[in-house]
Amino acid sequence: MKCSILAAALSLGLAGPLAAQPAVPQPSQPALQLPVGRHHGAIYFSWGYNRDWYTRSDIRFRNHTTDDYDFTFHNAKAHDHLSMSDFWKLSNLTVPQYDATIGYMFGDKHDLGIEIGWNHLKYVVDDNQVMRVSGQIRGFHFDRDTLVTPDFVHLQHTNGNNYLMVNLVKRQRLLVGRHLALSAIGKVGGGPMISYTIASIFTSHSEGPFHYEGWVAGASAGLRLEFFRYVFLQSDMQGAFANYTNSRIGYDRQGLVTHHFGSAQLTYALGFNVPL
Repeated sequence: MKCSILAAALSLGLAGPLAAQPAVPQPSQPALQLPVGRHHGAIYFSWGYNRDWYTRSDIRFRNHTTDDYDFTFHNAKAHDHLSMSDFWKLSNLTVPQYDATIGYMFGDKHDLGIEIGWNHLKYVVDDNQVMRVSGQIRGFHFDRDTLVTPDFVHLQHTNGNNYLMVNLVKRQRLLVGRHLALSAIGKVGGGPMISYTIASIFTSHSEGPFHYEGWVAGASAGLRLEFFRYVFLQSDMQGAFANYTNSRIGYDRQGLVTHHFGSAQLTYALGFNVPL
């Protein structure tokens, strides 16, 4: 009996000090590190290729200096030109429809950035298509459906239909892991078209040179998959409005071509981040 009383007293005496001891703090879990640094932003570069689709376009041709014509193709169809054979060779990297981009993500809470992109698209008016043609050539007026052959007119912006664009970039994180991150990327911007036109009119042929031929504005949305904070794959769908105001054709470059059209551009690119 005495032993039981003694054991109870000892247990009560020890319970107080033990209950008074503060709880041992648990070590805090480290914050999840994003693959791309946010403290000072990051510079990025990307290179890729594209596929393009175009709306129909009214194309006006005129020359009142060394010839006398002023006529319009109505609802002309055009297509792109992939040129992807042997593109993996260094000498052929810029032959296909390619995209080169350099940008900077600010690393702020809004996850915004700015970039400069060079989109090398190709635009070829379909040969041998029947379309309405109206206007005058050397005093002869007409307005009728016409089979347009290369002996009459051939037009292509294939070296190319180049968009030099400055874009505002918005990134939205979707999934973040230890070594991978998936983000949605949105862009809006515009700039000049530094294009190179190849054309012939009444068999008078001309090529280039590169020069300012108009302006473009567009927006895009896509996905970026980042690996180990330094490498990423990205795909975008861009819609753009291109307005050609200064395309020169003919051997003496006195012919003027003006037109505008919408374009849809699917791009796929490999990129590299340089966290700062």
